[in-house]
Amino acid sequence: MKNVTDSFISLIYLSSAEGFRLNTNILETNIINLSVVLGVLIYFGKGVLSNLLDNRKQKILSTIHNSEELCKGAANQLEQARARLREVEMRARQIRVNGYSQIEQEKEDLINVASVNLKQLENLKNETVHFEQQRVIEQVRQQISRQAVQRALGTLNIRLNSELHLRTIEQNIDLLLAMKNITD
Repeated sequence: MKNVTDSFISLIYLSSAEGFRLNTNILETNIINLSVVLGVLIYFGKGVLSNLLDNRKQKILSTIHNSEELCKGAANQLEQARARLREVEMRARQIRVNGYSQIEQEKEDLINVASVNLKQLENLKNETVHFEQQRVIEQVRQQISRQAVQRALGTLNIRLNSELHLRTIEQNIDLLLAMKNITD
């Protein structure tokens, strides 16, 4: 054990002015001392190195496992999203088809309503024309009646003498009196 300590001391020596330092001069250190130091380092360092490598390996395996889980989760979410997309596309097609059929139905309804309104307007027009014809016919009748009455009065005035005129007036007065007595 003293040799190992001496070899360490020969590799690392204390200089009062410089402090600790590694003796890198190969000629001052012999190969046996170097091999002993390297052996000790490998023996004691192997556990530390293997622990570091094992820890790193575990971290890498854990990361790979987590990545695989995340990949599976992402694949599941992707499949769910694709299924949802298919449902939404199918629903959109249904809405589009229903929209087109609803538009066609509303178009037909509007055409039917317009046709009914047109028929009603035609009937109203015909009624208005008929009413106007009746009104014109009535006006013509009244005008003809007035003209006939005026002609008759003119003819009567020409042909009536005063005696006939007085007799007609008395007869009309008697007729009015009789009507008044009946109503009283």
